[in-house]
Amino acid sequence: VSISTTNSTENGERTVVATFVSVFQGGANGLIPLMQERFPELGLVREDYIEMTWIESILLLTGLTNQTSEVLLDRSYKNFFLSPSFKGKSDYMRKPMPEIVIQGLWSRLLEDEARISTLNIIAYGGKMDEIPETETPFPHRNGTLYKISYYVGWQEDDNSNPHRYISWIRKVYKYMGPFVSKYPREAYLNYRDLDIGRNNNEGKASYKQASVWGRKYFKENFDRLTYVKAKIDPENFFRHEQSIPPRFH
Repeated sequence: VSISTTNSTENGERTVVATFVSVFQGGANGLIPLMQERFPELGLVREDYIEMTWIESILLLTGLTNQTSEVLLDRSYKNFFLSPSFKGKSDYMRKPMPEIVIQGLWSRLLEDEARISTLNIIAYGGKMDEIPETETPFPHRNGTLYKISYYVGWQEDDNSNPHRYISWIRKVYKYMGPFVSKYPREAYLNYRDLDIGRNNNEGKASYKQASVWGRKYFKENFDRLTYVKAKIDPENFFRHEQSIPPRFH
């Protein structure tokens, strides 16, 4: 579910809109009976379905419906949700979100700093629950209901004062603290949130220092990863702000 804001068609004021997005890896003929069973109220017929290739679905999911796949090779391309500057954060939910919390998020999305913002709720479960947390470095499995990604962007003419947008997303993150996973408060590695911790200059850090953010990304797998790092890269040549340090004992 992608949650953002848009101008209301009734009075022109900003309002919250939720877009439900999913991917069906098969043909329309396989999806039609499933939709008739699960969502009969939609009344979908064959003409409502559009089959496309996987790469075409990527363009659709990223809002590039009027572009060809070549645009994915253009690193300079910008659209509304690919702002010149942005910040992202993440959380994992292990309990249903109370309705009052949802209302609080809605009000924050309508603030001025959130004009280019999105909350994405990505459902987990299913096959994810069947794989043990220690099977791979990725630990967010059994018991995880969904992941939340928070995103806020701003245009080039606001680069002189980005702190108002960064402050907004940090306040949203703080607001969600009591309702998300705890000990540790889990996070998704690919969003690289430096707010939760970072290594020293040149990417060097002690095991204790890196554990602050490492356990949020990897939970108990972080210890094993430090030993793997020691075997593969004992000199810590490959490093960045949140790289895993080697551990030898």
